[in-house]
Amino acid sequence: MELILKEDVINLGYKNDIVKVKDGYGRNYLIPTGKAVVATESAKKVLAENLRQSAHKLAKIKADAEELAKKMEGISLTIPTKVSATGTIFGSVGAIQIAEELAKLGFEIDRKIIAVEAAKEIGDYTATVRLHKEVAVKVAYKVVAEAAE
Repeated sequence: MELILKEDVINLGYKNDIVKVKDGYGRNYLIPTGKAVVATESAKKVLAENLRQSAHKLAKIKADAEELAKKMEGISLTIPTKVSATGTIFGSVGAIQIAEELAKLGFEIDRKIIAVEAAKEIGDYTATVRLHKEVAVKVAYKVVAEAAE
């Protein structure tokens, strides 16, 4: 089934992409939630015209994403968390904690665009922040033990 995405869908595509998905995924999830529409010939023509008209807006959005990526380059985060006596984390450190730490530095980043594997031990890790479909920045973060009160 061919669909036109109306918004970014992680691990599938970005807004205005034409993607092929299994029928059930399209009919039962993407279309009912408003994330996609069926890619008929007329819908493809409308999409092409809309993309042509909004090309300068898309260029500005990409330029803004590149500018933000330059500001974020070289950022290193330290995330304190509770740990057991053996050094294992209670729970895990994921995109939510990284987004919170970035917000403290003045970067309002949606946690949904942060790609990270959950950290379950103390150590150094890297997260990828996808600011635009062509712009991504790597953010280093260190998980440390929270100071005892």
